[in-house]
Amino acid sequence: MLFYILKLLVILPLIGALAWGSLWLARKARTRIAATQGPRAARIVETQMLGPGLRLAVIEFHGREILVSAGKGGFTRLAEAPARTVEP
Repeated sequence: MLFYILKLLVILPLIGALAWGSLWLARKARTRIAATQGPRAARIVETQMLGPGLRLAVIEFHGREILVSAGKGGFTRLAEAPARTVEP
């Protein structure tokens, strides 16, 4: 019985250290991957919730603003216009 308790006292901290180490490595890898990506072609300008499971979004893509509806069934393009210019 004492042998099992000793094994438990050794194994539990090792499992905790492995879990903490894997979380730390995942966070480190995520920041490294995000830093290596270049500028993005698409940018979310604005979102609006219309109801449960339905959302409107304005996405800027290559100088155009695209209004899309995002729901449980997927995305639907509703309208497209030139990108707005922001005046100071």
